[in-house]
Amino acid sequence: MVSYAALQDNQLISLLKEGDSASFTEIYNRYKGELYVYACKIVKDEELAADLVQEILISLWDRRETLVFKSSIVAYLFTALRYKFFDWVDKQKVRTDYAESFQLFIDEGDWVTDNQIAEKELMAFVEEQINKLPEKMKAVFLMSYKENLSYKEIGLRLNISEKTAHNQANNALRLLKTKIGAFALLLFLHHL
Repeated sequence: MVSYAALQDNQLISLLKEGDSASFTEIYNRYKGELYVYACKIVKDEELAADLVQEILISLWDRRETLVFKSSIVAYLFTALRYKFFDWVDKQKVRTDYAESFQLFIDEGDWVTDNQIAEKELMAFVEEQINKLPEKMKAVFLMSYKENLSYKEIGLRLNISEKTAHNQANNALRLLKTKIGAFALLLFLHHL
């Protein structure tokens, strides 16, 4: 029986590439302490250091068949740890930049502007749909909701019965609800 502790790094690498899990365990046990101490020095956080070391060692196992070692395995592991640290720093910077950008967005009130633009676009769309209504129906709808005229007053203006004015207004509401939705219509009517 082979004692993995007695094997040289290059022998462990050969076995690792063949999928020998015991060689991985030996590499893990041989270098995890040194890697952890080094990681603690560069990140100043024991938990993060442990996570980074764990990630590079797991990556070593996952990529074992395709890895090419230009020098020693220890050099490879320390380089991988540095790259993992830089990757973590980049992610933290992106998160920080995003948080700062979002805070600036809130502080400057851009969201208000965006909502106002969206609301204007919605209102323009509703107006467009109202303009597509048949002429008499559109006239009744606008008199009823924009001018706040009663159905009797609308009937007198347009020379139609009060009941016809009522029916035309209801038909306009029904058509608009199907085309633009009840919420958009209510929002529009609120702004009149």
